[in-house]
Amino acid sequence: MPELPEVETIVRDLASRLAGRALRQPHLHKTDVLRGVSRRRLLRTLDGNRIADLTRRAKHLVFCLETGHRMVIQLRMTGSLLLHPRPLNREARRYAVLEVQVRGAGRLVFRDVRRLGTIHLLDEAGWQAYTARIGDEPLDADFDLARFRARLHGSRQAVKKVLMDQRKLAGVGNIYANEALFRAGVDPSRRVDRLRPAETARLFVAVRQVLADAVAGRGTTVRDYRTGTGQPGTYQLALHVYGRDGEPCVRCGTRLATTHAIDGRATTFCWRCQGVRPDGVA
Repeated sequence: MPELPEVETIVRDLASRLAGRALRQPHLHKTDVLRGVSRRRLLRTLDGNRIADLTRRAKHLVFCLETGHRMVIQLRMTGSLLLHPRPLNREARRYAVLEVQVRGAGRLVFRDVRRLGTIHLLDEAGWQAYTARIGDEPLDADFDLARFRARLHGSRQAVKKVLMDQRKLAGVGNIYANEALFRAGVDPSRRVDRLRPAETARLFVAVRQVLADAVAGRGTTVRDYRTGTGQPGTYQLALHVYGRDGEPCVRCGTRLATTHAIDGRATTFCWRCQGVRPDGVA
C-alpha cells in the first residue's frame, strides 16, 4: 500500500499541474469505491468545479475544490493516479475507476486493478471529522520528540504496531516501520512502555529520516506503485530490511529474519543489531 512517501511524491508531481484547473466530464466506471457519497452527488460536484489545491493527509490524496468540498482518494494496494495528456487508449482505460477532464492539462485517471481504493467527498464539517481521526504528520516542522513521546505514551503494544497506527502517526506503514526500527536499532516486538528514553529518541530521528529519504527517492516500488508521472520509485534500491528476508544485514552480515508474530504483517529484522531473540519474539 502506498505510504506517506509515495503519496507525497504523487502530490508533488501533480499539484502544480492541477491547481486552478477546471474539471469537466467526470465519469465513474465503478461505484464500489465510493464511501459516504452517491455516484450522482460525486459527479455533480466535480463537473464544472475547480481544483484549488492537491495536498496529502497521511496516505490520502486530498483534492481541495473551489466549492469547499474535499475529494479524498486512498489508493491502497493497486491504485494509481495519473494525468494523461492525450485521450486514453484501451489499455490506459483498463481498470480505470474515475476519469475527469482537467481543462488545459489532460485527463486525470484514478486506476485500481483490485478496486481496494476508496473515494470520499466531504464538506468542511465532514473533513474536520475525517482528519481528526488521524494522528500527527511525522514530517511536519513542528512535530518534535515531545509530541512523538506523547503519541507513544502509555501503550503496551509492540512498538512496530504503534508506529503503524494511523490514529497516532500519519502515513507510516509496513515498509517504513521496518526500516525505521532497523535504523534506530530497536526490536520491533518491544512493548512501547518498555522502551528506554534513548531508544525512543533514536526512533523519532529514524522515522523522520527514513520518510524524508524515501520522499527524496520518489517512493518505493515493490510491485504496483507508480509516481504521478507513471514512473517507478527508486527507494526500493535503498531498503535495508524490508523484503530482504534471508539476506545479510548491511551492518553486521547476520542473516535477516522475518516473523508474522507481531501484527500479522511481515516484519524483517536483524536480531543482532536490533536485540531481538532469533525467534523474533521479545
